[in-house]
Amino acid sequence: MSETGNRLRKLLESPNFDPQSYVKQLSQQSDGDRDLQEHRQKIQTLADETAQNLKKNVYKNYRQFIETAKEISYLESEMYQLSHILTEQKSIMESITQSLLSTDKDETSKEMQAAFPKETEELKQRTLTSLLEKVEGAKNIMDIPGRHLVYNGDLAEYDVDNMSLIQKVHAFLMNDCLLIANWLPNRRGTVKYKYNALYDLESFAVVNVKDNPPMKDMFKILMFPESRIFQAENSKVKKEWLEILDETKKNKASKEKKVEEAPMSPVRSEVSTNPFDMEEDESADSEDSVDLSLEWIQELPEDLDVCIAQRDFEGAVDLLDKLSEYLKDQPVTPRVKELRGKVDERVRQLTEVLVFELSPDRSLRGGPKATRRAVSQLIRLGQSTKACELFLKNRAAAVQTAIRQLRIEGATLLYIHKLCNIFFTSLLETAKEFEMDFAGNTGCYSAFVVWSRSAMNMFVDAFSKQVFDSKESLSTAAECVKVAKEHCQQLTEIGLDLTFTLQSLLVKDIRAALQSYKDIIIEATKHRNSEEMWRRMNLMTPEALAKLKEEMRSCGISFHQYTGDDCWVNLSYTVVAFTKQMMSFLEEGLKLYFPELHMVLLESLREIILVAVQHVDYSLRCEQDSEKKSFILQNATFLHDTVLPVVERRFEESVGKPAKQLQDLRKSTRSVRINPESTTSLV
Repeated sequence: MSETGNRLRKLLESPNFDPQSYVKQLSQQSDGDRDLQEHRQKIQTLADETAQNLKKNVYKNYRQFIETAKEISYLESEMYQLSHILTEQKSIMESITQSLLSTDKDETSKEMQAAFPKETEELKQRTLTSLLEKVEGAKNIMDIPGRHLVYNGDLAEYDVDNMSLIQKVHAFLMNDCLLIANWLPNRRGTVKYKYNALYDLESFAVVNVKDNPPMKDMFKILMFPESRIFQAENSKVKKEWLEILDETKKNKASKEKKVEEAPMSPVRSEVSTNPFDMEEDESADSEDSVDLSLEWIQELPEDLDVCIAQRDFEGAVDLLDKLSEYLKDQPVTPRVKELRGKVDERVRQLTEVLVFELSPDRSLRGGPKATRRAVSQLIRLGQSTKACELFLKNRAAAVQTAIRQLRIEGATLLYIHKLCNIFFTSLLETAKEFEMDFAGNTGCYSAFVVWSRSAMNMFVDAFSKQVFDSKESLSTAAECVKVAKEHCQQLTEIGLDLTFTLQSLLVKDIRAALQSYKDIIIEATKHRNSEEMWRRMNLMTPEALAKLKEEMRSCGISFHQYTGDDCWVNLSYTVVAFTKQMMSFLEEGLKLYFPELHMVLLESLREIILVAVQHVDYSLRCEQDSEKKSFILQNATFLHDTVLPVVERRFEESVGKPAKQLQDLRKSTRSVRINPESTTSLV
C-alpha cells in the first residue's frame, strides 16, 4: 500500500475520527469533482483491502471456531454430569444426616425387641400371605423363600414437581423389598389394593422431607433417575416409617455381609449313600465353584450407579458385558441369582436413561449422529427393536420440526426447493446413519422402509398444501413436481427408491390439476370461438412475427409456410392461440406424467382438440362465402397435418407408447380436407 493509503488508513482508524468534520474539511480543500472522485476511489480501495483481510482472517481462524464450538459442547456435557453428581451427593448427605439423627434411637428399639419377643418366621410369612391376598397382581411376591412382612400402613403420594396429591397408597415393607399398592375405588371381594411397584431395598434411598405447612409428615424415596414423595398420617407414623426402613436396610446389608464372610464348610469325610445328600453336595460344590468375592463384582452395582449418574453409558455396558462373560459358563446358584437381580435393576435404570436420551422431547439438534451413542448402547443391551423404534421416532420428530420451521416464501418454487432440500437431505442422512447403527440387525430394515413411507406422507402433505391447494399454475406445479422427482432420485445411491411412493401420493392432486387446467383451456377456447371472424392474423411488427415463429419452432411446429415477408399470418388468431395453449398444456402434462395418469392426460388432450375440431367443422358447414371457406379449410389443414402429428409424436417420444385416441381423432378429421363441402360431422 502507498504512503498516502497508509496515512488515510491511520486517519480512519484513529479513535477521535469525526466523519462529518472530515467530509467538511475535504470538500473545502478539494479543487473540484476530480479530487473528490480520486479520494472516493482511495477510500473504496481501502474498503476492499479491509474486506479481503477480514475474509482471510476468517478462513485462517475457521478451525479455531470449530474447535471452540466443540469445547463449548464438551463443557455443556461436563456441566450436566456435574449437576447429576451434586444432586446425588446431596441425597447421600441428607441420608447420612438422617442416619446420625436416628442412631440414638437404636437402643430404644433394642429394648422394645427385648421386652416383646419377635414373632416367629412362620407367623410373619402367614401374616404377609394374608395381606397380599388383598393385593391384585401380587401373587408371585411370596415365591422367594424367607421373605416376610416387617411393617405396613397407608400413605398418600404427592407429585414431586408441584406437590399435588396423586393417589392414596398402601405400603408393605418386607425384609428385602418395599411393595407399593394403589387403593381400589371399587373393591372386589377381599381385594382392596392393586399392585403398583416393587423396589429392592438396595435400589433406593430414604430421605426425610422438612415440614413446610401445609406440606408436612413427608419422606422421599430416591430411585435414580426418579423419586417419589409419600405423606404419613402424622409425625409419629412418619418417624416409625423412617426408623423401620433404615433398620430393615441395615439388617439386610449385615445379613448379606455375613453370608459372604461365612467360612467354607469342611468336606465330609464320610461318603453318604443317600442320593439326596449327593444332590446337596453337588449344589454346594457348584455354589462354591462360582467365585463372587472378586472386588470388581462386589462393587459392580455401585459402579453401575456411578456410570449412570455420570452418563458414562459405554462404561456401564462394558461392565455388564464383563459380568456376562464371567458368568457365561458358570452354574446358576442362589448367590448368582441375587447378583443378577441387583444388576437387572441397574439395567432397567440404564435403559430408561437411554430411552430418555432418544425421546423427541430432547433437543433435536445435531442430526442423526447425535443419537448414535444411545442407540449403540441399547443395541449392546439387546434392545435393538426398541432402539430402532426410538431412533425412527426421534428422526420423524426432527423432520417434522424442520418442515414446520421452514419459512413459507412468496415464490412457490423457491419454497419447494428449500422443502425438498431439507426433507431429502434429512432422509438421506437418516438412512446412512441407520445403515451404520443397525448393520448387524437386518430385521430392522423393514421398519425403516415403513418409516420412510410415513415420512414421505408428511412431505407430500406440506408439498400439496403449498403447490396444489394454493391453485398455482400448471407450469409451476410441473416444475415443483420435477424438483421433487430429482431429489427423490438421490436416494437411489443408497438403494432406497421411493419414486413410486411419491408418485402414488401425488397422483390424486396431479389428476385434479390436469382436469382443472383442461377445463380452463376449453372455456377459453370456446370463448374465442364465439368471437371468431375467420380473418388473417396481423402481428403489426416484424419483431412480433419473429417471436411467434420462435415460439412455434420451440414447440416443434413448422410455421414458415404460413407466413410471408410482411407481418401477416395465413391463419386465424383463434387457431394460433389454441395451438400455443394446447402445446403448453402438453409439455406441462408430460412433466407431470406418471403411468397412472396415462389415460387422464390422453383424454384431456382429446377433449381439448375436439373443441377446436368441432368449431372448424361447424364453421365449414355454415359458411357460404367461398373465400372464407377456403381460409377455414387452410386452418383445418394446419391443425390436421401440422399440429396433431406433432402432438402425437411428442407424446409417444416422452411416454414410450402411441397415442391411439389421438390417432383415431386425426383419422376422423380427414373428411374436412377430402370433401370440404361435406356436412358430415367430424366427430
